Order: sequence, then C-alpha cells, then structure tokens
Amino acid sequence: MSAHQPRSPVLSAEELTVRIGGRVLLDNVRLDVHAGEVLALVGPNGAGKSTLLGVVAGDTEPASGRVVVDGRDLRQWKLGDLARRRALLTQANSVAFPFTVREVVAMGRAPWAGHPEGDDDEMTIDESIAATDTTHLCDRTFPTLSGGEKARVSLSRALAQSTGILLLDEPTAAVDLRHQELVLGRARDMADAGGAVVVVLHDLALAAAWSDRMVMISNGRIRAEGSPASVLTAELVEEVYHQAVLIHRHPLTGDLLVTPDRRGLRLPGSQGLEVPVPDSDPALVKEFS
Repeated sequence: MSAHQPRSPVLSAEELTVRIGGRVLLDNVRLDVHAGEVLALVGPNGAGKSTLLGVVAGDTEPASGRVVVDGRDLRQWKLGDLARRRALLTQANSVAFPFTVREVVAMGRAPWAGHPEGDDDEMTIDESIAATDTTHLCDRTFPTLSGGEKARVSLSRALAQSTGILLLDEPTAAVDLRHQELVLGRARDMADAGGAVVVVLHDLALAAAWSDRMVMISNGRIRAEGSPASVLTAELVEEVYHQAVLIHRHPLTGDLLVTPDRRGLRLPGSQGLEVPVPDSDPALVKEFS
C-alpha cells in the first residue's frame, strides 16, 4: 500500500532460536524489517508470532542468534536509547494502579525525560490520544475501561513514545470494526512517514488490507514471506491452519478476502442439509491465484 520503496533494514532477526521447557518456539528464524513498511506476522495460535515480537523487542533472550537494530547488536543498546528507538504494544493491556488515561499515555514519554524532545510532551500526548479516538476517555481511570478501550489507550502510550520502530502484538483483538480500521490506519500513517511497523494479526483479510509485506509463521518457522497476495494462497493457508479456505477479491474494492470454505458443511439443526453456496457466482467465490 505504501508508496515508499523498502529501504535498508532498521531491524533484523538473524537465525533466532528460542527454547522454553524443552520446546522449540522459534527455529532458526531470519527476518528483516524495513523503514517505510507495515509488516504483518500471521499464523495459527502457538506458531511463534508473539515470541518473535518479544525477541526483536529485546524482552526475550534467544537460545541462539541475534537481533540487530540500526546495524548494532541489540545487546549493545542501552535501555533508554532502545526505548527511544522502538516501542512495543503487548497483548496484555494491564495497569496495576488506577491511573487516568492521560497519565497512562504520559508514561510513554518517560524515555524522553531530560532530552530536548521532552519539551513536546504535552503536545505529543494530546496528539497520541486523539490518534486513537480516546480523547473523551482522558479523565477515566484505566481499570474502568472496556477491553477495546484499554487496547486503544495502550496504543496511544506506544505512539507517545515517538519511536521509529513500532511493534504491535494483536492490537485489534478486542477492538470493534471502526477502531480496527483506525488502529491500523495509524500504523499505515507511521510507515508512510518513514517508520517501520511490525504487527501480529489473526484476521488474514485485515492483514492483507493494511500490510506491504506478510510473513506466515508455523511451528516456529517462517513458511512464507512476501506480498499478501503471494503469501495468502488457498493451499498454504489450508496446510498451515488446517482449514479449507477460499481466496478471492472483493467485487467492488478489490480487497483480498479469506473465507472458510463451507461448501458441503453440515450445520447443527440443518436436518442433514448441506449449506448452499453459489460457487458459480464469481462475485462471491472467485478463486485468486
């Protein structure tokens, strides 16, 4: 989607292997992340997506391999410098104390304390809150928010960190339809401005719509990498997810869609009738290769 051409990697995973309790979570994974792009990590539950994000963020130590940020080994970065370079949004949107929304977002500015950029704290906080449509929640305490509201406020905190690399772990999982578009729109804006975004998503159609590049992970290994159209083939999705699917284009927008292939499926209470699917209608079921 981006008009920018991929530049030199700003973040690289080099032959990463992660083992926990005798189980291999990542197996010799290599990955480059470029400025100016949204990179989507997809794959079934337990594939290793969140583990990979945690390793490249510096929160998880690999058994072997290394992570390189701006040409320098991640282990050589001071924590403060790294916090000003990359921001991480995890799946757990929790705050131990009843801070207000504005106070939570302000925590994202902590790495800039004592730096000239800290003079822009209030403006950056306001812009980050507005970007996630949470301005009306500013005086609410974080524990009183819904799951989707917490997710958006947590994204505001990550945006307020003002980094060039943004790592997002399932940022749309608890978010409604409108705000899914808003959240990924903010990621798109950041990439178009020259930043690098890595986002873990379960919704394959959503990932296809907003990403420039997609990486499919299965059993701790990268199974495919490339444009959404090249990665999302019916054969590969069925093999990795163990679910037959139809890959087609929306007849009006051209968006790539992934839907379960329910032809021949027998539903409870259907008295044995098969679900009718008009597979002869190319607008509804048009195979895309």
